[in-house]
Amino acid sequence: MPERPLDADVIAMTRAWVARFVVARNICPFAGREVRRDTIRHALVRGDDPQVMLHALVDECRRLDAEPAIDTTLMILPDGMSDFEDYLDLLNVAEALLEAEGYAGIYQLASFHPEYVFAGAPAEDPANYTNRSPWPMWHLLRETSVEAAVAAYPDPESIPERNVDALREAGHAVLAEEWAACRAVRADE
Repeated sequence: MPERPLDADVIAMTRAWVARFVVARNICPFAGREVRRDTIRHALVRGDDPQVMLHALVDECRRLDAEPAIDTTLMILPDGMSDFEDYLDLLNVAEALLEAEGYAGIYQLASFHPEYVFAGAPAEDPANYTNRSPWPMWHLLRETSVEAAVAAYPDPESIPERNVDALREAGHAVLAEEWAACRAVRADE
């Protein structure tokens, strides 16, 4: 069994992935601003109990309700969600929970996983890297912030297609190496 990474290392890897991959490759054209403003909260949820993860999601929504200066949260789930299918099953429950708790239209949930594969795509398709992260995670975003960012961006509908084209041009080998470098980052570096 692999050694459990330190909490600080998990967060350092996640920060590296956002800066060196998501922002550097402009996968999300809105992420750079949030990194510079330091408005991304990194919430680490330890343990492999799905109920704990779901409770943490609701708690994080309540935190965002109470702290409007936090614009977005990356909920990092490093334990127990390594199987992509299990992760997707829990994601469906998480989305239903947000709706049941009255958070539909207030917060939106984006999903990232180390083994992310879009339906119908081969695992080696570079396009999958738009949603591959060092750890399973949920990205909790304020709906109003998403709407404002999209309204200010020219042709936001082109972002997914542009990403797919750029990642396929870079190729799986290059992306796998860049992504692995993010997973090698440690907090003490």
